[in-house]
Amino acid sequence: MTSKFTELAIDCADPEGLAGFWCLVLGYVVQGREEGLVTIGSPEVPEGKERPGPVPPTLTFARVPEGKSVKNRLHIDVNPTDTDQAGEVARLLALGARHADVGQGDDVGWVTLHDPEGNEFCVLATRCP
Repeated sequence: MTSKFTELAIDCADPEGLAGFWCLVLGYVVQGREEGLVTIGSPEVPEGKERPGPVPPTLTFARVPEGKSVKNRLHIDVNPTDTDQAGEVARLLALGARHADVGQGDDVGWVTLHDPEGNEFCVLATRCP
């Protein structure tokens, strides 16, 4: 027996704002709202939703009182789908991302960014899963 990855929960100060940013990054839509909680996911009904196969994970943003204080132990990697890495980095910077230095060095195959609340994520070079 195994499990499948279906959701990533992200603590934040502004669930609506951060959900909006990630909807633009991933082409997701808001799937649910509760007080202090916003869930986003793929706008298409995933093939595996009602069966054991793969499902695009949802992201749930939950308001917490404390701010981010250290580097994330877990982060999201994204792959450009219709542009190259440099084009995608430029698009994400225009959406509100910022460059991040987490000690990755200069000659790596990814670009590390911060989302609007300072969570690190990486933009990889285009590649197939």
